[in-house]
Amino acid sequence: MSRLWDKGASLDRRVLEFTAGEDHALDDRLVAYDVRASIAHAEMLAEVRLLSAEDLGKIRDGLIEIGAEHSRGEWRVPLEQEDGQTALEARLTVRIGQAGARIHLGRSRNDQVLAALRLYMRDAVAGLAAAADAVADALLAIAARQGEVVLPGYTHMQQAMPSSVDWWARGFAAEIRDDAEGVRQTLRRINRNPLGSAAGFGTPNLPISREATRQRLGFDDVQEPVTSVQLSRGKAESQVLFEVTLLMQDLGRLATDLLLFYTREFAFVELPPEMTTGSSIMPQKRNPDVFELIRGRSATALACLVEVLSVYSRLPSGYNRDLQLIKAPLFRGIDVCSQVLAVLPAALEGLRFQPENIRLDPSIQAAARANELVVKEGIPFRDAYRRVAEEIEKESGGQS
Repeated sequence: MSRLWDKGASLDRRVLEFTAGEDHALDDRLVAYDVRASIAHAEMLAEVRLLSAEDLGKIRDGLIEIGAEHSRGEWRVPLEQEDGQTALEARLTVRIGQAGARIHLGRSRNDQVLAALRLYMRDAVAGLAAAADAVADALLAIAARQGEVVLPGYTHMQQAMPSSVDWWARGFAAEIRDDAEGVRQTLRRINRNPLGSAAGFGTPNLPISREATRQRLGFDDVQEPVTSVQLSRGKAESQVLFEVTLLMQDLGRLATDLLLFYTREFAFVELPPEMTTGSSIMPQKRNPDVFELIRGRSATALACLVEVLSVYSRLPSGYNRDLQLIKAPLFRGIDVCSQVLAVLPAALEGLRFQPENIRLDPSIQAAARANELVVKEGIPFRDAYRRVAEEIEKESGGQS
């Protein structure tokens, strides 16, 4: 048997290639989590006396060995087996015999893959949040070493009010920490046990314990009723990608500032040579490609979010094969964000502001001057505003 649902009839190769798509390759990411959830499921079956202690031992040992072999790269999920759930059960049955065929009692591929996905997302969320905090730390390090450097603050791409490296760096750090917290809050939807919901309508005539698998896998609660499990698919994934999108947009705005500051016209910052690339035709060029790609990849994160939302937005209740298509954009969005977060602290560590190149327009103190008049003379702010505007007009000879 090559697929869990095979009943002996042949399958057109074109149907296999179309329906499996890239799912078998994507499932390689989930094998370790599927092993963990499968062991918890088997232990529960033994606890409620649906599986013997002898079979449990064989299943547990077999799954641990197969998972270790996969982590060493000794096997991968093949197209012929369609998905990771089939590959795992097939290998287990070959290795330990009929005991391996007993593990699917009380579950479906639907709750099986969702359990693995949620365990994966739980780890992914923790990794993304920690990596975002590392970027915030790198920004705070910039504030600590060069915070006193004066910067112009911009509105409408024009110098508006005085700022500083400290304010600039700490502002981005605060928002990126907020993004990290938003990522962590996605656990509310992720950390719910779907096992035991099977294909969406429970496990008739079986005394399974959903609480037992919840405890073993560390989920916060059991998702009830069972019919809500398939309705919830895509929501946790969308929430993760939404928070990833917010984080990536903040990182993109940070990159945009640094790209502007790095231009010869501004020359506010110097980037470490090892974090820039060269030109194939212009010998003088060092290009800030890292920051350009960070800026561009915020679009990828948004696209992944829209793709996932679009897949499940019009589905009827119950399981539908369309839900398989959520995995690819989920993984892609997480991967893109992880790659950006991995490179950014090193790029920021070598960044240096160049105060000798930073010039503030004399009029940048205009708002402060107006406020000072209000305090000293007690006049309304709007009168002070007009007086300062007139003074600046005279000082510039009518050129403002």
